Amino acid sequence: MLLHMDEIFENQMRCEVIGGAGISFDNKGGGEKNTNNARGDREVDLYSGSVEAGFPSPADDYLEGGLDLHEHLVKRPASTFFVRVSGCSMEGVGIFSGDMLVVDRSLDAKDGDVVLAVLSGEMTVKRLLIKDDQVWLAPSNDRFKPMLVTEDVDFQIWGVCCHVVHEL
Repeated sequence: MLLHMDEIFENQMRCEVIGGAGISFDNKGGGEKNTNNARGDREVDLYSGSVEAGFPSPADDYLEGGLDLHEHLVKRPASTFFVRVSGCSMEGVGIFSGDMLVVDRSLDAKDGDVVLAVLSGEMTVKRLLIKDDQVWLAPSNDRFKPMLVTEDVDFQIWGVCCHVVHEL
């Protein structure tokens, strides 16, 4: 399913649904591949030890084993999907245009969670704030204002954003 939305609200962060739990990363040339195959198809090499941001340490360059990123990012495959983001309203929490979000529909959204919501028919990614029985969708960029969700607005939470994947 592919969704393209026009921005209605000034601080709208649009999303494109790109797949379900069967999307993973191909370690033989980069990019995404659609797979629900055996675990080995999704594994990439995992090196033990930490990575220094300063000078490299040759003592830490041995292979520990395989790492399945899907296993770490997707806790509940039946209720998890990915969306690609466009917009800048969530840059303060490290979500940038072009990033991919891992969204879990099975989690109950609570105050402070970053959620994928539908507001008046438009998808948006915002921080959910609940104050004095009011629901707000708040951006993480000072250029934009929080949106109060009122009873006369069609509003649904599609899921809680658990992880963000972006290129450096």
